[in-house]
Amino acid sequence: MTDPSSGDRATDGGVSDEFDDVGPDAVGDADGSGGGAGSPGVAVATALLLGVLGPVIALAGGVAVFAIDSLTGGLSLVASVVLTLVFGQYVAFGGLAVGYLAWRGFDREGIVSYLGVRVPSLKEIGIVLGSWVVILILILVVSTIVQLLGTETAANQSAELAMGNPAIIPLFVAASFLVIGPCEEILYRGVVQGRLRESLPAAPSIALAAAIFATIHVMALTGGLSARLTTISILFVPSLVFGAVYEYTENLVVPALLHGLHNAVIFTVLYVTVTQVDPNELPTVLGFFPV
Repeated sequence: MTDPSSGDRATDGGVSDEFDDVGPDAVGDADGSGGGAGSPGVAVATALLLGVLGPVIALAGGVAVFAIDSLTGGLSLVASVVLTLVFGQYVAFGGLAVGYLAWRGFDREGIVSYLGVRVPSLKEIGIVLGSWVVILILILVVSTIVQLLGTETAANQSAELAMGNPAIIPLFVAASFLVIGPCEEILYRGVVQGRLRESLPAAPSIALAAAIFATIHVMALTGGLSARLTTISILFVPSLVFGAVYEYTENLVVPALLHGLHNAVIFTVLYVTVTQVDPNELPTVLGFFPV
């Protein structure tokens, strides 16, 4: 996606000539540094700020949903989930990502080009499927090690909600592809990782973006600090694959589909499990997915 030696993002697929039109000075001013897009320190600080700001906006959205629930005398579970997805995903993640790029001076065409949004090829669809198998194997290995060590893991709030209300799981499956995957990837891969790639080589950009993405899930977890840290460490695994796939394909749709597939499969397994067997027998891996 980027030539590490130059610190400039490529113009094929993942980025755009609009970056050159904005100019280093303008980008530096927008980031509040005055140091230009090439400064690694500014890139890291901006990535961290955006990574944290997304969940903060999502929390504010949760407050808005609570207020609507109170004013209407009580929303249905479906309505509550839909509104939470709209405020917590479309607005908090997607809106923040697009708003940030617009603030930097990119127009619609420039934003699409910067992110690398295009219809995936058959090869890229194959990459999605193959990468999901890699994620599955890695998580099974890691979860097995965690179980052998007897380390406690945290519970995921979305998984707990789904377990208590199996009828809502199909909505989560659809949302994985239509909302969660696209919105979280546009912010954490398209903008956070993309911003890092303007100044840093691929490996540290992917790793840092994955670390930020995994860490922000702490708010979606329940349990003690140690359990949350363990689960965040596990979430880092698929996050790395999402980032590597984006780096390789320079097409944001690919990690978005991969993320959606990953979540959708686990929600589907969760549905089958909670409706067919004792919930106490749920495999540990069900607590290890990013949503």
